[in-house]
Amino acid sequence: MTDSQRPNPHRLTRDPQRAMLAGVCAGLADYFGFDLKGLRLVVAILGLVFSPFVITSYVVLALVLPKKEGKPALDQEQATFWREVSNRPADVFGGLRHRFRALDLRLQRMEAFVTSPQFRIDRELKRPSGIEGSEQRET
Repeated sequence: MTDSQRPNPHRLTRDPQRAMLAGVCAGLADYFGFDLKGLRLVVAILGLVFSPFVITSYVVLALVLPKKEGKPALDQEQATFWREVSNRPADVFGGLRHRFRALDLRLQRMEAFVTSPQFRIDRELKRPSGIEGSEQRET
């Protein structure tokens, strides 16, 4: 199954096109949405302090992570969405659930209005119906 067939195309990979060594920092920056130069600076500083751990981790990630394929990148909105799904799925799906509830409530109100007797009367008299029409009648 290729990345385009998977539901989440946002994967942790190495990016050899933007690499200085193996592309691990570029892949991590893409995945987490960090600034690439800032991440490289942090890795270099940590490498000075914890050199065996950082070097070992970098080599392991360089060997384990797959290379990023040369497919067209996601647009910014899609990349942000999939990054949030990967990092905080409960927040993203909670937000989607809230949006669908709000849409469902709007749809219920519209359905109640369209099936109301007032709507039929307005339609038969060819008066404007809806919120604008009801505001004009009340004044």
